[in-house]
Amino acid sequence: MKADKIPVYFMPGMAAGPSIFDGIRLSDERFEVQCLSWFIPEKGMTFEEYAKKMCRMIRHDDPVLVGVSFGGLLVQEMANYIPTEKVIIISTVKSRKELPKRMLFAKYTKAHKLLPTGMVNNVELLVKYAFGETVTKRLELYEQYLSIRDKYYIDWSIDKIVNWKQQRPPDNLVHIHGEKDAVFPISNIKDCITVKNGTHTMIIHRAKWFNEHLPTIILES
Repeated sequence: MKADKIPVYFMPGMAAGPSIFDGIRLSDERFEVQCLSWFIPEKGMTFEEYAKKMCRMIRHDDPVLVGVSFGGLLVQEMANYIPTEKVIIISTVKSRKELPKRMLFAKYTKAHKLLPTGMVNNVELLVKYAFGETVTKRLELYEQYLSIRDKYYIDWSIDKIVNWKQQRPPDNLVHIHGEKDAVFPISNIKDCITVKNGTHTMIIHRAKWFNEHLPTIILES
């Protein structure tokens, strides 16, 4: 379906729901905004298969895909199967080379398989997995952003991150990254738009920055 407005699809990070984008405001006159949601992967499902299935949720031609954290990896995979106007990733990586050493180490040692992911109903623990932050206050605030508490999904997601193979990002990609991201340190990141004092959760806490800059980033050729 060809749209007069620019279709923009938002994909949240691991275990998070579309509510992380509640603070984002794009003009209704210029953009048609849609939010995607995670589904529980089928047993043995590859990341490529998951991306193909998520592509079925896209109902516009040449959309702009915006992905946060693990959702940023997913929209890059989706761009392998559908034409996109632009791929915008936030608080994530665009190639295997940008993964932190501890994640690369986990691939070979399988250390990630020892994580206590069965405790997915422990909100404090889930926040640490999903957002990379140790939170002792405002747990209720974070809890509202986490929509998936399924152990298989969490295990699957962590495994797909540490085993991600991408070497080269899409040509139409724009990378936005916080200079204080604790999950994906900016010291490993190249060729990005840097958000001063931005953390891994800046899509929530720095919504004003995104409201000021995202429209221009989307519209720039």
